Amino acid sequence: MDMNLSAKKKLILGIQHVLAMFGATVLVPALTGLSTSITLFCAGLGTLLFHLVTKRKVPVFLGSSFAFMGGIIAVIGDSRLGDPDFIDKLSAVKGALIVAGLIYVLFSILIKLVGYEKVNKLLPPIVTGPVIIVIGLRLSSTAINSAFYYNGAFSLKAVFVTVVVLAVVIAISVFARGIYNLMPILFAIIAGYLVCIPMGFLDFTPVQQAHFFSFMDKDIIAQILALPTFKADAILAIAPIALVTLIEHVGDITTNSAVVGKNFMIEPGIHRTILGDGLATALAGFLGGPANTTYGENTGVLAVTKVYDPSVIRVAAVFAMLLGILGKFGGLISSIPGPVSGGISIVLYGMIASVGVRILINNRLNFGNSRNLMIASIIVVLGIGCDSIPVTSTVTISGLALAAVVGMILAAVLPEGHDSVLPREE
Repeated sequence: MDMNLSAKKKLILGIQHVLAMFGATVLVPALTGLSTSITLFCAGLGTLLFHLVTKRKVPVFLGSSFAFMGGIIAVIGDSRLGDPDFIDKLSAVKGALIVAGLIYVLFSILIKLVGYEKVNKLLPPIVTGPVIIVIGLRLSSTAINSAFYYNGAFSLKAVFVTVVVLAVVIAISVFARGIYNLMPILFAIIAGYLVCIPMGFLDFTPVQQAHFFSFMDKDIIAQILALPTFKADAILAIAPIALVTLIEHVGDITTNSAVVGKNFMIEPGIHRTILGDGLATALAGFLGGPANTTYGENTGVLAVTKVYDPSVIRVAAVFAMLLGILGKFGGLISSIPGPVSGGISIVLYGMIASVGVRILINNRLNFGNSRNLMIASIIVVLGIGCDSIPVTSTVTISGLALAAVVGMILAAVLPEGHDSVLPREE
């Protein structure tokens, strides 16, 4: 949808993108011991840097990467803020993440030199379609767990909240007109929040515990000012993960391109998106945040709202930075109950998977052809069935990366038949 959006509409749409990315972004620092405030600030700042590098053309939001968690935890261990060794370990993580970001930069230069065409040959539609389906479906269990469970147990109340949220999203997306059609996620979250009040699902502890201005906290300042150290063991634990996330990055940009209807692999170029992601990761590492990565949740929001204006993402990036600085606002968003975010996630992740199906249909791939059937089947089962494969004690290959690599190999090795693509109807 191409439109001249007013500042009010951009503000509303930007808030929706923040709500979509918030839960996953703050989960990484919660599990690794890093600062939530710094993480949110780095997500916003990294997104703005990404948009600068990609000539402000790609509507992508960068949030904290789950792929690097194992490596970060391996370096930090059980050490937490206040422990005597925490800052030293954080400095080692900073150095390793900067190296990981530089790996992205090197690959960006390499792709620029060899040309996009050679990269594109590795990613035909019979690979990208199923990989995008996997990206959406791999997230589905997370959505269901949030939607149907509360405090670790199945809850009919949680199911009811989820149904209300889904009903609002569907009703507004299908029947609403004008500006209201752009706000299904925001309205659904408000409705879900209100329904949660009498059910006792609301917990305002995050709001009460948060500082008004996070960056006035001396502990956060200490983490930002800690200088990176480049220790071999930390670099070996964290930096090689970038080789895996590079593959996931290509899949995410392919998905975003399919949703928007523009080939961002060509313009501004996959080399620029990789460069932007790498610089954002290095910057986040320098400031004390986790690695950044392109977020499928926000691509799902694009698919729901059909508003692809990159400036909306930049509005969301500024909001994320404000949430990092203004602790009370961040606490308010983190108080959104799981069944509400879970209901939203069911829609977002399903939309991503549907984009993969659309790629297969638009390219008229014939699934009566054994080659197509084999490649797609193996990608889907490996991608969904395999969580991860440990390469070393700290480096793992995700099922998504494994599925993408196997799919590329099969597509390159297996000969294309004359019937691999359906003929156009006269």
